[in-house]
Order: sequence, then structure tokens, then C-alpha cells
Amino acid sequence: MAFAQVGDVRLAYDDEGTGPAVVLLHGFPLGRWIWDAPRAALRDRYRVVTPDLRGHGDSEVTAGPYLMDALAADVARLLDALHIDRAVIGGLSMGGYVAFAFWRRFAARVRGLILCDTRAHGDNQGEKVVRQSTAQAALDQGTAAVVEGMLPKLLAPQSLTGRLDLVAAIRARLAKTDPRAVAATLLGMKEREDSTPTLATITVPTLVVVGGDDQLTPPTLARELQAGIRGARLEVVPEAGHLAPVEQPTATSTALRRFLDALP
Repeated sequence: MAFAQVGDVRLAYDDEGTGPAVVLLHGFPLGRWIWDAPRAALRDRYRVVTPDLRGHGDSEVTAGPYLMDALAADVARLLDALHIDRAVIGGLSMGGYVAFAFWRRFAARVRGLILCDTRAHGDNQGEKVVRQSTAQAALDQGTAAVVEGMLPKLLAPQSLTGRLDLVAAIRARLAKTDPRAVAATLLGMKEREDSTPTLATITVPTLVVVGGDDQLTPPTLARELQAGIRGARLEVVPEAGHLAPVEQPTATSTALRRFLDALP
């Protein structure tokens, strides 16, 4: 693990391997640890950078809201600090929202996109209300209260019932996220731009990955991404929910490797 001061925030990150750069962004309220297996699988041929986005993991907590454009700018500044001009940008869930924002702002720096367990649509009014109330609950009751409501939606049913050690490990990881960061991120996601019009503008090779049992961003939404992005590839990971790289690390890593190895 290393740290970099990027603008007003100190970010933690892992940077392993040599070769073309690949940046993998985590979801909410997770951390760079979700990419541990893919990073280990790819570092023999690629330089894999996995940051903790602001407020998450070992990165600094700052005042919110954490808008997706601001998180994308953090990533761009981190790439500057690491002397990386161009990279494949990947993101899971919220990390996908950041990847869309990065494309809109820094397209010339994007060699390819990996969109994992994510969606293009912005929040509808009902979803915005839920995010607002959940942000307040995090501040009033702590992160643990939010985690208990989220956890059943993050994992495939077979993981929830048959992999209790994994469930406990993820619960413990999520509970460590500072409630101020939880609230700031929820408020930032609530205000994010609808990326549906962005899909037609994407001109770089794109991989869409989704867990076959993802409840939050199911395969139907992944197919919408694939249909909206010219030439996009789709990989459905069996027996995985919203956290495909954690639940099925080998299958997810294989899908990423197949995509990256085929890039021109």
C-alpha cells in the first residue's frame, strides 16, 4: 500500500506489476480489497492500480458530498502522480459511475473500459429519497445499521447461505467505513448524471461484467450497457451477485484477462 496527496485528499492505493496500466475502482461502501484477486492475476503482464476512493478504505475522509465528477478527478490526479498518461479504467457498481464520469472528462486518457456490476441510469426520485434517508441513518446510527440492510443485496443467494465466512468477512469490511463517508458518498451518487446518453459516445473497447445472480444491477441492465456501447463484450459470471470479483475471483479475473489480452 502507498499514499498520494491528490488535490485536497490523501488517497491510499496499491500499484503492482509492469506493462499497460489498468485502474480498477471499487464500489460503495467497499475498498480496493475487492480487486485483490484480479490484481494478483493480472500483474504479470499489466500495471494494476487499485485506489481507495476518498473516504473509503485507508483513504482520507473529507467533507461531502462526494460527487462522481470529483471522484473521477481524484483518479486523474492519481494517474498524474504515478506518471500514467493512459489506462484501461474499470469500475464496479459506484466505481462504474466514476468510470463513466472519467470518460466524459478525460476520454483521451482511456484505453478501454471495464464496467462491472453497474448501470448507466441515474437515480429516479424514489431512489434519491432512499439515498437521502440512508445517508441520515448512517450519521445517526453508524455504518453498521446501513450494512445490515445492504448485505443481503450484495451477494448471491448461495453465498449468503453457504459461504458464511465470506459473509462475515464482508460485513466486517463494510462496517469499517466511516459513517461520514457513507453519507457523503450516498449524497454524491444521488446527484450523479444519467450516463445513458454517454453510452453512444464510448469509442474504446469495453467489457461489461455482471454476476449472474446480481440483484442490484442484474444481467438485464448489463445487456443494456452492451447494447448501448458499440462493440462491447459481455461476460456473465455464474454464481455471483453484485460482488463478482469477490464471490467468483477466478472467473472474474479470467474474464478481465481475456479482454485485456485482446486489446490492440
